[in-house]
Amino acid sequence: MPALYDAHLHFQFDALVPHHATVVADLIRTGVRAVVVNATNEDEFPLVASLCAQLSTPSSQLQLLPSYGIHPWDCGQRTPHWLRLLRAALLADPRAGVGEIGLDRWIIDGVRADDPRIAGLRVAPLAEQVEVFAAQLDLAAELNRPASIHATQAYGAALDVLRTAPSLPACGFLLHGYGGPAELIKPFADLGAYFSFNVEWLAPRHAPRLENFRAIPVDRLLVETDAPVKAPAPERNRFPLGETPDGTTINHPANIVVAYEALAELRRLSLDSLAAQVATNFTRVFGPLSPK
Repeated sequence: MPALYDAHLHFQFDALVPHHATVVADLIRTGVRAVVVNATNEDEFPLVASLCAQLSTPSSQLQLLPSYGIHPWDCGQRTPHWLRLLRAALLADPRAGVGEIGLDRWIIDGVRADDPRIAGLRVAPLAEQVEVFAAQLDLAAELNRPASIHATQAYGAALDVLRTAPSLPACGFLLHGYGGPAELIKPFADLGAYFSFNVEWLAPRHAPRLENFRAIPVDRLLVETDAPVKAPAPERNRFPLGETPDGTTINHPANIVVAYEALAELRRLSLDSLAAQVATNFTRVFGPLSPK
C-alpha cells in the first residue's frame, strides 16, 4: 500500500471523538502517513493542538498536523481576541497551518432558516467574512503557513481577496474540496493554489465538478476526506462508523483510500503513481514530516 495523505479533515468533531482509537489504527493499517486537522473557531484551537499531540504515533507512523482558523460559519461568533489567539496557536507549533478559513455565500442566502446547523449562529455578512479571511491570509503569508480555504458559492469573491492580498504564503494554499468553475482553475493555480479532491464529487449531480479534476494539473492535486462529513455512498463506504443522532453517515478518515482510488481512475493513473505525486505535492505545501 502506498503512503497516503489527507489534506483536510476535522478529528475534533463530536462524531469522531468516540472512535479515535479505532480510526488511528485503521489509518495506520491503510497506509495513511499524515492528516491535517482543521479547527473552525477559537474554542477548537487548544482541542486540535491536544489531539494532534496525543494521537500522532510515537514511531511517526501517523502524524496529525494542526491547522487553526476561523471558518466563515463561525466568523460571527469570534471574540475581540481572535487574531491574537490565532497567532499564538500558530507560533506554538511551527508545523501548524491556517485553516479552515474562507468565504461562504450559501450560509448567508442559501440555507433554510430551520437548518439546525445555524441554530444560535450570528451569520456574518460577506463583507465581514472578507475582512476576517483577509486578516488570516495576511497572517499565513507573514508566517509562511499553508492556508486551507473554504469558498462555498464564493469562488469569485475568494479569488478577488487572494488577488488583492499584499502577499500570499510562499508554500501555497489549498482550495479544499474544490467546487468552483473550470475557468478559475488557472487563475487560482497561478496564485499558488492546490486543489483537493473528495468523494462528494462522485455523486452524479456533481459531474461538472468531477470533470474539473481531469483538468487540474497533477502537480496541484491533493486528496481529502473532510471527515467526519461527506461520507462515500454506501457501496463505496469501506469503513462504516454508523450515524450521528440526526441520521447523518459518519465518514471514517480511512475512506481516504476510496478518494485516492476514484481520483486515480479519473486521471487514468495507477494508484501508486498518483500517491507518489500527491505525496510530493503534500510535502511541498505542508512541509516534510518528522522522520520515522
